[in-house]
Amino acid sequence: FGEESMLRIIRWLEKQKVPLDSSVLDIGTGNGVLLVELAKSGYTNLTGIDYSPSAIQLSEKVREKEGMPNIKLKVEDFLAPSAELSGFEICIDKGTFDAISLNPDNAVGKRKQYVRSLCSVLKPEGFFLITSCNWTKEELLNEFREGFEILEELPTPKFCFGGRIGNSVTALVFQRKK
Repeated sequence: FGEESMLRIIRWLEKQKVPLDSSVLDIGTGNGVLLVELAKSGYTNLTGIDYSPSAIQLSEKVREKEGMPNIKLKVEDFLAPSAELSGFEICIDKGTFDAISLNPDNAVGKRKQYVRSLCSVLKPEGFFLITSCNWTKEELLNEFREGFEILEELPTPKFCFGGRIGNSVTALVFQRKK
């Protein structure tokens, strides 16, 4: 999703005056660059998880290169989160829900499990920021209707094709219900 996606997330957090010590979980952290950018913006309580050990190894290298030893990184399957993965004030997803949705083995069940996992790791009234290239706003509203309410749609680049305007990416902010 690139730099534009990261900046969109960081700008929203700053605009909302989210405290810099808020606990943040990057779901499917990949190379961990978003966490590094959040740390550079002053955020101090950062955790990244990925089911891929090689992704976590890569993100550890990026973290060390950038001199950000306080970023926590863990190999973790979000569909079966460990007990200590809980109480986050902010959860961020850039493409992980998309990847889970493409799983040929019970994609519907895995999407439902993703929502259950999200409810177990995110505090009530916590924020969930999702960036998707597979889902429209309306589809995401439907997927996250259990336990979440939409707060905001973040602006994303638009394109025009055949006289219709659309987005190649959807970025939404949800809040977990009490």
